[in-house]
Order: sequence, then structure tokens, then C-alpha cells
Amino acid sequence: MSGSLLTVLTFCSALGSGLNAGLFFAFSAFVMTALARIPAEQGIAAMQSINATILNPLFGIVFMGTALLSGVLAVASLLNWGEPGSGWLLAGSLLYAAGFAVTMVFNVPLNNALEAVNPGSAAGADVWSRYVVKWTAWNHVRTAACLAALAMFIQALRLKG
Repeated sequence: MSGSLLTVLTFCSALGSGLNAGLFFAFSAFVMTALARIPAEQGIAAMQSINATILNPLFGIVFMGTALLSGVLAVASLLNWGEPGSGWLLAGSLLYAAGFAVTMVFNVPLNNALEAVNPGSAAGADVWSRYVVKWTAWNHVRTAACLAALAMFIQALRLKG
């Protein structure tokens, strides 16, 4: 892979990691706190709407595209291990992959469970009380992973000069 293509892919991965870190940070710092303050029925309905709305092409390109680019960059870093920034590139790729895995293993199943409940039911309120705590905790993890990946990609770019 040419150096300039690797630089472009690293830059795009840095941007994607930053966008996702910002999105996840907003949920951890503001959105989930606000939803937890309103009645469970309203919080559930709002989160169900958010979860349905976020599944769109733009989010898919940023979230899935960054995951794909990170995979390509991980392989490229190993193939070019002696080059400046290769370790940082691999670290960024692995960190983004960890955040992606957290989403798939923890946040998505919690979203699916929330989608299955009736917002006005007692069962829904019970699911909501657990959901807010667990989902937010795992969201903190993926926020940190994306932010750390961003830092690693920036460092890789800095070393490539």
C-alpha cells in the first residue's frame, strides 16, 4: 500500500473515530442523563425512536466504514511494521475494533431488548431501569475506545510526517 494512500486511510479513520467518540460522549454525558430524568415510558419511547433513527446510511458509513478502515490499517501496520507510526496505527485500529465489539456485544443486544418492550408497561419500566445503567456504562467504554483510537491515529499521522 502506498504511503499516501495509507495516510489518507489513517486520516479518515481518525475522523471517523473522532465523530464516533463525540457521538458516544454526548450520549454518556447528556442524552442518557436527560432520558433517565423523565418518566420511564417517555424515556423508553425516546430511546426506541433514537435507535430506529440512528440506523441510517450516514451513521453506517461513519461507524461501519471506520471499522472497515481500521481492519485495513491493522493489516497494513503489520505488513509495514518497521515504518514510523506502525505501532500507533495498530493500536488505533485495535482500540477502534474494541469499541466496535462493545457495541455489537453489549449495546446492540440491550437496544434489541428495549425495542421489544411496551413503553407503558411495568415490564418496560423494569427493563428501562436496568437498560439506562448498563447501556450507559458500556457506552462510556466505547467512548473511551474511540477517543483513544483517535489519539493513536493522530500520533501515527504525526510520525509519518
